[in-house]
Amino acid sequence: MMDWTDRHCRYLHRLISRQALLYTEMVTSSALVRGGAVHLLEFNTEEHPVALQLGGSDPAELAQAARMGQGAGYDEINLNVGCPSDRVQSGAFGAVLMKSPDLVATCFAAMQEAVDVPVTIKCRIGVDDQDPEHVLPDFLRRLSEAGCRRVIVHARKAWLEGLSPKENRDIPPLDYELVRRMKAEFPALHLSINGGIASLDAVCGFLDEGLDGVMVGRAAYHQPWDILGEADARVWDAPAPYQSPEDVARAMLPNIERHLTDGGRLHQVTRHMLGLFAGRPGARHWRRALSEAAHLPQSGPEVVEAALAQMHAVAQAAE
Repeated sequence: MMDWTDRHCRYLHRLISRQALLYTEMVTSSALVRGGAVHLLEFNTEEHPVALQLGGSDPAELAQAARMGQGAGYDEINLNVGCPSDRVQSGAFGAVLMKSPDLVATCFAAMQEAVDVPVTIKCRIGVDDQDPEHVLPDFLRRLSEAGCRRVIVHARKAWLEGLSPKENRDIPPLDYELVRRMKAEFPALHLSINGGIASLDAVCGFLDEGLDGVMVGRAAYHQPWDILGEADARVWDAPAPYQSPEDVARAMLPNIERHLTDGGRLHQVTRHMLGLFAGRPGARHWRRALSEAAHLPQSGPEVVEAALAQMHAVAQAAE
């Protein structure tokens, strides 16, 4: 979710769900510790609970980055051992670390020793020619022995040679059953499942089966209301903050005003709102109205109001 789940995206998702744990896009430990890019730690206090996702493979550097994350106020620090992108591979972190479970365990131990908040791991079921039936249980065992208690498993292998990052999200087959068996084999682990989960019904199904958590990525981005709109009520038995995507769109207006006052541009916020009405009458006109106007100089909240009005007009004409 690099370049996607920035603080404006997370603010939108927090408006829709008060309960879901939100994750940042992956931030490299080197950017924070050696690059001084502390601006990457910025987030809105309204986002809590929110986790900082780190990428790296140097235990001492990851420990320092974790301390910086805790100091910035994050509720959890997550080490990504699942991202298959080219720049992640060249930096010797991400999914390639599935080949070095002892190093991952060492990195985890160093990070957890450095902070008081939970440190978690996100991984794949294996990479390249590894056999997930052997690799994943060994990986989880080593993490457990290092003291790790929370793991998110993306239920696909990552092919680091031969597939692009985009293809790695779709082509390797999903193996949900293996993740289910890992929960049975490691009952003390808080085990969450990830990968190809595209509906709130599927989320609830996994929870009913005994998985401890479900991570939803791209579906929550492209269809935020469909995934999160009823999540608080169905998963946590808590009231939904808003009753419609229209209410959420208008609730974003104060955040947009603040961002513009601080010198930002409208499209930096509204690009995350394009899927808010996915599958609903007028959704295409909503997307087009925002896409065409939000990049223009001096564009402001009135663009969102105009897009809502246009969408409603189209929807009423279709009735």
